[in-house]
Amino acid sequence: MARGDLEQLQLERLQATVNRAYRNVRFYNRRFQELGIEPEDIRSLADVRRLPFTTKDDLRAAYPYEMFSVPLREIVRIHSSSGTTGRATVVGYTRNDLRTWTELVARVISAAGVTQQDVVQVTFGYGLFTGGFGLHYGAERVGASVIPVSAGNTERQIQVMQDFRSTALVGTPSYALHIAEVMREMGVDPKELALRVGLFGGEPHSERMRRQVEERLNILATDNYGLSEVMGPGVSGECEYQCGLHINEDHFLVELIDPQTLEPVPYGQQGELVLTTLTKEGIPLLRYRTRDLTTLDPTPCRCGRTNARMQKVLSRTDDMLIVRGVNVYPSQIEAVLLDVEGVEPHYQIILERKAALDEMTILVEVSSDLFTDRMSRLVDLEKQIKSRMHAALGLTPKLKMVEPRTLERSQGKAKRVIDNRTL
Repeated sequence: MARGDLEQLQLERLQATVNRAYRNVRFYNRRFQELGIEPEDIRSLADVRRLPFTTKDDLRAAYPYEMFSVPLREIVRIHSSSGTTGRATVVGYTRNDLRTWTELVARVISAAGVTQQDVVQVTFGYGLFTGGFGLHYGAERVGASVIPVSAGNTERQIQVMQDFRSTALVGTPSYALHIAEVMREMGVDPKELALRVGLFGGEPHSERMRRQVEERLNILATDNYGLSEVMGPGVSGECEYQCGLHINEDHFLVELIDPQTLEPVPYGQQGELVLTTLTKEGIPLLRYRTRDLTTLDPTPCRCGRTNARMQKVLSRTDDMLIVRGVNVYPSQIEAVLLDVEGVEPHYQIILERKAALDEMTILVEVSSDLFTDRMSRLVDLEKQIKSRMHAALGLTPKLKMVEPRTLERSQGKAKRVIDNRTL
């Protein structure tokens, strides 16, 4: 689609979305009144800057259903992402939303070269996380055969690749490298498999890591981007030329802003990605601040697609960590620890990458009484903390109990996170 035609379509859909949000979502109705604007004031795409920003905190405050723009009886699917203090961000999909989501993911995986001739193996977990379902339905829409293996059990994943002759692998890039490591231990030669393409997302990864995945699995590795708040996977994805992620601009209006001044950033310069949904019925979002830093390129791609491309996201403006595809905030960990008797209010998170997988270790200061008491009390405390961590985070970190005043104190902001990973 030519840029002029695309922008006309975007404007029509933006105006419809603004009307829907204003009339059906109390949060937006209140914000519009505070800013002194009405839907009729949006006459051009440039007027999007008159609209209020939406943040993750706004979504948490609306937990669970206050951001929905339709009655719950019209919501046919509910997903959520983790929150920093136990409250998740909840998203709802109407039937039309699910059709749109399926179509957008189908575009992304088609751009990567997946067709109805492929056998797609999904290693994402299935549940409230949007990755597994999103890629699953998109692959089915293309006509590919889908194997919903889900997460974990790496030896079985490899066995499935061998027996079912999987041609496309879906998951995180770090897990793909782990699969390659286990293959080597099992004596499996990737060149003897049918695997030819990987569709990776859920965590940031560098070009160097991409090349390692490609070399060790003998595949073409493509990146895709999405976030549950605006849709899930399907916001953007790479084509076979791997020169930026094509954004589905007919469904998402994209801005780049300076995270400090909130002013627009020109093409080619790094800024924070801001997304406005143009077709979402269940939860229309206006100017959602993703906190992801990237650049935009509006020039047509060699593949022929004319939608703008975004650079791979490698950094953020907030303190969110991504560990094995799971979003983790230090405040989540802090909330769990401070609720456990015998734990001191001092901790440190250490992130490392071992055998291609992220590993999180939490150093926890505990009461000196526990070190002079029975060892069984420390063991019981560790089990209790791990259980609560798994419930709050969706993963189980390693724990190391240390005596009081063991962790370094700071005169300024405490250094809670030491990230030793090479992304």
